[in-house]
Amino acid sequence: MSDDREGSVLLEERISVPNPAVCALPVLPLESTLVFPQVVVPVVVSQAQAQRALEAALAGERMVLAVAQRSVDRTVIAAGDLYPMGVQVRISRVVRLPDGSCNILAQGLWRAAIDAVLQEQPYLYARIQPLPDPPERSLVLEALRRTTLALFERVAALSRALPENAYVAALNVEAPGLLADLIASHLPLELAQRQQVLELTDVEQRLRHVAALLMREVEVLQLEQQLRAEVERAVGHLQREAFLREQLKAIQRELGQSDPWSQELAALQERIASAGMPPAIQSRAREELSRLEAMPPGAPEFVLARTYLDWLLALPWQQASDDQVDLQAAARVLERNHHGLTRVKERILEYLAVRKLNGPQRRAPILCFVGPPGVGKTSLGRSIAEALGRAFVRISLGGVHDEAEIRGHRRTYIGAMPGRILKVMREAGTVNPVLMLDEIDKLGRDVRGDPASALLEVLDPEQNHAFVDHYLDVPYDLSRVLFITTANVLDPVPDALVDRLEVIELAGYTEEEKLAIARRFLVPQQRLASGLQHTPLQFSEAALRTLIRRYTYEAGVRELERQIGAVCRKIARRVAEGRPYPRRIIPSLLPRLLGPDRYDYGLAEERDEVGVATGMVWTANGGDVLPVEVSVYDGKGNLTLTGQLGEIMQESAQAALSYTRANARRLGIDPRRFDKVDLHVHVPDSAVPKDGPSAGVTIACALISALTNTALRRTVAMTGEITLRGRVLPVGGIKEKVLGAYRAGITHVLLPKKNAHELDEVPRHVRRRLQITYIEHMDQVLRLAFVVNPLDTPFQTRRRARKRADTAQPQRAPEAAESAPRALLQAAERNDDA
Repeated sequence: MSDDREGSVLLEERISVPNPAVCALPVLPLESTLVFPQVVVPVVVSQAQAQRALEAALAGERMVLAVAQRSVDRTVIAAGDLYPMGVQVRISRVVRLPDGSCNILAQGLWRAAIDAVLQEQPYLYARIQPLPDPPERSLVLEALRRTTLALFERVAALSRALPENAYVAALNVEAPGLLADLIASHLPLELAQRQQVLELTDVEQRLRHVAALLMREVEVLQLEQQLRAEVERAVGHLQREAFLREQLKAIQRELGQSDPWSQELAALQERIASAGMPPAIQSRAREELSRLEAMPPGAPEFVLARTYLDWLLALPWQQASDDQVDLQAAARVLERNHHGLTRVKERILEYLAVRKLNGPQRRAPILCFVGPPGVGKTSLGRSIAEALGRAFVRISLGGVHDEAEIRGHRRTYIGAMPGRILKVMREAGTVNPVLMLDEIDKLGRDVRGDPASALLEVLDPEQNHAFVDHYLDVPYDLSRVLFITTANVLDPVPDALVDRLEVIELAGYTEEEKLAIARRFLVPQQRLASGLQHTPLQFSEAALRTLIRRYTYEAGVRELERQIGAVCRKIARRVAEGRPYPRRIIPSLLPRLLGPDRYDYGLAEERDEVGVATGMVWTANGGDVLPVEVSVYDGKGNLTLTGQLGEIMQESAQAALSYTRANARRLGIDPRRFDKVDLHVHVPDSAVPKDGPSAGVTIACALISALTNTALRRTVAMTGEITLRGRVLPVGGIKEKVLGAYRAGITHVLLPKKNAHELDEVPRHVRRRLQITYIEHMDQVLRLAFVVNPLDTPFQTRRRARKRADTAQPQRAPEAAESAPRALLQAAERNDDA
């Protein structure tokens, strides 16, 4: 059931019918319209159940109850699908249409409520209770009637949808309730709002409600009129501007002058033809140019379209630099710019060799340099570009947390721009630059997306040949770009991104490498930067070593460069002031120039001590040695761990203690002693967090030393993870740890056997000067790390020695009492050896 949209809701003369009374009538469901009392409405009847009700009414007095449906998608209407109140209607005209539906003219009589539903099939039939308006008149109703008429007059003046005679018909209505119904039938209300008016049987409430609806409609129509006037003014201005522009063109043609805009369009056309774009993208550019040509320069979208075209034309589509395939020349460039880094240089030369054999059509790998700060990752990218003869561009990803920084913004946003990838491609000017993505491990993420996920397409050789930036919205080929990424650590980088990278680790420089870098690069650069290139100034080798050891603590050479620069500036000031200055920098001058020492690098212990084991550590600043101290005192078997140890390192200490307790008798320790003493494990340098499993062997040795009162060798340093069975497992950072032990004066290093292959990365002169032993079990460690092997003294011997020491202790002087236990223990050990 629906209303006829081509018809109009009209008020005819007051319909005259017998007095309303309770009766039973067929129910006519209305789908999307509603009939008000004393209003004539054309209605189309198409639903089968409604047509049967119409036929029943036509067979009788042509009376029905017209009720609105709550839902319009019902094919079978039940009593619960209708509103409880409708209008008693008389059918005055019926026109049958070819599609089987009927067009009727329904004359509303009065409100009527459904009292009881007598049947639902084949059509709804119900007993109704008529609710006519009472014939009351009052001052309040008259005031409301006049207010409503005044508001309706304003609506009729502002609205273009109301019939012309709607306000005149309203003026001829005297009854207040009928006036409210008439106005509600003309207002553009939803079906639920019309039903709300219909259900208001109190005339005063109905007039107040309709007046509120008219007030809201007046406000909407006024705002609509204001917006329409603004649009008309804007359109009129644009039309006038276009007309004047056409007149200007005509005048210029008469004067024989050319149009600058036409010349610019022709230039854009030529640039599109010569840009070398793929056919699909060139077609897109021509479409955008056609839109731009039809657009007046003052239009808001003119600047957006012109900027988009400029970006399409500024990007390199075919321009490529020729790669240098001279491997010897490339090797000389790498060697001239960087000291060491053998593996990295070999990988670059391998890439050049493969490219020379296969040609430039092969997709380039994605290299990732991982290493601590200051080891030359970024400068290495510049050297690669120089060796290849390519342009070098760089993107710093530190702190980037918006996906649009990589893929750009869509053009629907205000101020939209392409992402950083296409910006640097425009800067490079070629399709095959060396593009460095610096600090890839510093990427962030928030509600605006994950930049690391956006890089998956950029850094995938199988996908980046059709990279789509949100701003350009066309595929761009990145497959010929040599991507190089850098990171300090790979832990924050997603696994899916790491899988696309060829990781090349750059370890920290050794002291010898730093010394060579300082002589070859840093000193000449800082002399030049300080204006001392013509001043005789030298740095002795001892001074450079002192700078490396005492004034810097890093894996790279950045701080070393600053300190050398500070020395050069001090000398430059003296030269500029005409004062005497030293021609040769020696270690004794450094405190006067730079102040006291800033760092104290790890050194081996001065003597063999009990409860102190020397471990090897690996930090972001390189390798070093670190003592592990254990103290034993009376207690209840508690273990205390200090030194800001991480969870993994704490678990290693627990494993070391468990191994010691499980092997107590073999080590000569009374098992009952663990319940009578407390153990305190401390790792110095408490301000620095420490973690990792590699200190397990060191902690175990320190525990055994303290519990057996046996000294550890000060010249032995160790590393390795310990298991409960005493097995020694491999750890990381072997090269850095060995170099740190070598610098500290250690002569003997204990390494897990499974780490033996990593010693190839340690410089040969370091391996020659160190005694390196590979270990698989703690028994080997005890034999090599202790002055006296604890396994050589059984528990019974140590127990007898302690008893003899306790018996002899009261009869000796205090100083003799302190040395008696150790003397008796050594005597017992000699007897056991015999």
